[in-house]
Amino acid sequence: MATKPASTKPAAAKSAPQKPAGKSPAGKSPAGKSSAAKKPAAEKPAAPEAAALNEGDSAPAFSLPGAGGETVSLAALKGKKVALYFYPKDDTSGCTKEAIEFNALSDKFAKAKTVVVGMSPDSAKSHDKFRLKYELGLPLAADETKEVLSAYGVWVEKSMYGRKYMGVERSTFLIDEKGRIAKIWRKVKVPGHAEEVLAAAAAL
Repeated sequence: MATKPASTKPAAAKSAPQKPAGKSPAGKSPAGKSSAAKKPAAEKPAAPEAAALNEGDSAPAFSLPGAGGETVSLAALKGKKVALYFYPKDDTSGCTKEAIEFNALSDKFAKAKTVVVGMSPDSAKSHDKFRLKYELGLPLAADETKEVLSAYGVWVEKSMYGRKYMGVERSTFLIDEKGRIAKIWRKVKVPGHAEEVLAAAAAL
């Protein structure tokens, strides 16, 4: 019996040697993207430190939107005494009580040639609702950027139940006719505070 002829099928071509995986020239990956490590996200800037204002210092100037579409400006009040009080939030129990107590003494503050101004980080729209709800006549300034709060040193780190956060330290600054700080009350306790400020303003 005749034997089968040897196969004439050509041998399979050897595959070309593959290049080892790695960076391509100029530090780029095969996909063309830079293989450099990504830069870490920029850290958020730290909250501004509280200003070290003292009695006798010039009061930081401000001009802010207020309730009723008005602008509340310290420069516009020059020549008058100003009781500038900072509070955390509209329509909360302590802040409402404080506003009502200052408002109830409006006539007496007027006799002492003193304008009472409230300020918080709330919006002017929030102030409108707050003032309307409690029939408040005193001007309320809206410092949503917290720049003025920081300038007066009342935007501070607080702690509650072990949690730290930034907020308003309830404070009042009595400013004289020349724009200097005559008296400072920090970490204010609301009961009786408005009467204390009135007495200081009358004596100034």
